[in-house]
Amino acid sequence: MRTVRVRIFGRVQGVFFRASCARRAEDLGVSGWVRNLARGDLEAVFHGTDAAVEEMVAWCRHGPPAASVEAIEVRAEPPFRDTGFRVEP
Repeated sequence: MRTVRVRIFGRVQGVFFRASCARRAEDLGVSGWVRNLARGDLEAVFHGTDAAVEEMVAWCRHGPPAASVEAIEVRAEPPFRDTGFRVEP
């Protein structure tokens, strides 16, 4: 099991990124959360199998069709204890 924190930069707010991210995470059995940040970027925490977390990180590199991802940052995190995936404001 692996946990990462991802920060996504670009045109990622107002394009259904959070909702699409949540659906993808649920499909892969990944727990965690995603939220908007004040500067216009997004932050997410993903916890799951190595393969599922890698798939989420790969998905974040492009996001939903209306998004324009310029860059992402990924860093390891301590294990995430919650279950399920939530969208935060």
